[in-house]
Amino acid sequence: MKFFVGMLLGFSLGVAAGLLVAPQSGEATRAQLNEQGVQLRSTAFNDEIRARAQEALVQGRELYSRTKTELNDRYTRAKSSSEF
Repeated sequence: MKFFVGMLLGFSLGVAAGLLVAPQSGEATRAQLNEQGVQLRSTAFNDEIRARAQEALVQGRELYSRTKTELNDRYTRAKSSSEF
């Protein structure tokens, strides 16, 4: 997560520096800023979806682990009781 925040911050600073030294009119610069704002909002939305998917994956792995352990325990008990 820190990597993405750092990458986003670095990207933002790079864009800002590029805009400051770019030989464009104010109108062209505003249009470019507007477009980049839309892209950043889209990226933030994608990051939220990615975080939710990661959380669901973690929960799925925990459920799998608990289920596997429970089934192994039941199998072991069933095998032990059938040996007698």
